[in-house]
Amino acid sequence: MIDEAALSKGNLRKLSTLRKSIGPAIADEAFSKWLERSVEAPETDENAEVIADALWSLIQQGKLSIRRGGYVVRRGRRRVVVEPRDD
Repeated sequence: MIDEAALSKGNLRKLSTLRKSIGPAIADEAFSKWLERSVEAPETDENAEVIADALWSLIQQGKLSIRRGGYVVRRGRRRVVVEPRDD
């Protein structure tokens, strides 16, 4: 049995959709297996932490603002390329 009160709104929608499409018995089993696998927290990326720490002081000083969509940072030839994210 799944504790629906503990689920997020997105997870409730996913469960509801599964129940409508494949039936409640199979959906509950599939959702619980998916939830067990998705709960594991991803490992932190040390490089991302270094970049965030380096940029945080600039953000606090008001010298840098990061737009809502974010940016993509990648390496180029002897330089760093920063582009707006295109999702």
